[in-house]
Amino acid sequence: MVCRRALSLVAMISLGCHASPGDELRGVVSSATPEATAAGVAMLEAGGNAIDAAVAVSLTLGVTEPAGSGIAGQTVMLVKRRGEPAFVIHGTTWSPGSIPDGVTEVQLSRGRTASTVPSTLRVLDVAHRRFGSGNVDWQHLVQPAIDAAEQGFIVGPFRHRAFRNFGSALREQEEAASIFVRPDGADYQAGDRLRQPLLAATLRRIAKHGAMDFYSGDIAREITADMAAKGGWITFEDLAGFPEPGIVLAIEGSYRGYTVETLPPPFGGWVVLQILNVLELNAPQVLDDDDSARRLALLDALRIGHGQRRADPVTDYGDYAQDIATRTSKQEARRLSQDSAGGETTHFSVVDANGLTVAVTQSIDSYFGAKVVHPTLGFLYNNYMQGFQVDDPDAPYYLAQSEMPLSSMSATIVSQDGRTELVLGSPGSARIISSVAQVTSYWIDVEQDVEAAVGAYRVHVVPETAGYVEGPELPPVLLQGMAARGLTLTRPTYGVSDSHLDPYFGGVHALAFENGAWRGAADPRRDGVVGIARK
Repeated sequence: MVCRRALSLVAMISLGCHASPGDELRGVVSSATPEATAAGVAMLEAGGNAIDAAVAVSLTLGVTEPAGSGIAGQTVMLVKRRGEPAFVIHGTTWSPGSIPDGVTEVQLSRGRTASTVPSTLRVLDVAHRRFGSGNVDWQHLVQPAIDAAEQGFIVGPFRHRAFRNFGSALREQEEAASIFVRPDGADYQAGDRLRQPLLAATLRRIAKHGAMDFYSGDIAREITADMAAKGGWITFEDLAGFPEPGIVLAIEGSYRGYTVETLPPPFGGWVVLQILNVLELNAPQVLDDDDSARRLALLDALRIGHGQRRADPVTDYGDYAQDIATRTSKQEARRLSQDSAGGETTHFSVVDANGLTVAVTQSIDSYFGAKVVHPTLGFLYNNYMQGFQVDDPDAPYYLAQSEMPLSSMSATIVSQDGRTELVLGSPGSARIISSVAQVTSYWIDVEQDVEAAVGAYRVHVVPETAGYVEGPELPPVLLQGMAARGLTLTRPTYGVSDSHLDPYFGGVHALAFENGAWRGAADPRRDGVVGIARK
């Protein structure tokens, strides 16, 4: 059984929306492509745990949703063992160690100069070595991604729209066009098969020699040779010296009796906690129906959270405990509420039979990252350098060497009485924060139905005046309320949507424990599915 839509899947696994209480299951996976979900389910059924599944899903997503992530991007894992605090495998990327003077915004957004030093493979390596089950070896975890690159994957509707809308940018580099544009010059259509033989060969090398070949082996040398030849800034020293991702505790807040654990700075989790605190100031009946009153309350809370992130950001990414405690306190939410009166990414979630839960957000930043691929290795470079500011030296995110870029990643785990209840995250730049906060609120405030929570129409605010509203219906009370708040109704202009459900508002892939069983939801704004691994 396939959740939400019929798609071509690996026949050996069982896919569905939920596991009934009597099922003997090994775990549940929700991700943005059927191929990646299938890879995760296969690892669970091979005796792996949620971490093993997450590694396979991550690598396969990088192949089958190339607009959103890849091995030259950034990956962050939020992990929770049953009854223990959640921790983070802190997979920030870093700016290169040497940056010339006079850098422009254009250099930070496109081409090799836009790339930070990637973290994805180091994160996956640490996760597998330190927290994997030991039952599935590295080569086995990489194999589904190799197969997807070599044999190809069937392009789904969302992926077709991504190729359609960014095809002109990909055509500017011959190597990118040779991979992501059809041989006849047309955009890849839904139902086409897309093969990536160069990337398959690179993944085979990573499977054989390990993740560190990307950082200190022959792959690293090929990357730095390409950078040097084409004006990029990443050096062999940057790759070889990339630090092993640290393991840090998640930051924690609460919402209506639930514990909420999420990602620390430089990520956006603290903003999610702040938004939930502001929402909690509303009486429950304001939020318990999916109506205009709820949307206006969401717009108010989102404007406060996004506005505070802009006006009063957390700038110390190492010693942030006091800053986070202040910004996410209930008292601060009351003060902000009184004072304020009047890219592209991918996410997946995995849980196994032992209650190990993993929420993973990974990205190459914009759609198709820097829009250029390595000519022989076949992967897209990221463009996380665009997160830095170049005009104002006093700006909190001013460009510096060997520095973490700003990120909106906000993978989140919600629990009660020590039991994990909800696991979620989203792509979508700043809309990640908005999506995670309102899906969490929907599940707690409206109804504990993860499919309904993920499928509900969403809103977003760009401080201070732009209010984005999804869906075809705009009741007068909603429009009047927005006008009273000085918000201008705004519609997304990305053009990646062919319906009222727009990928601009994120791509939440979530799992929830409901009525004694795990249920999953794949965001209908993407091509994803939910998969169940059974014993």
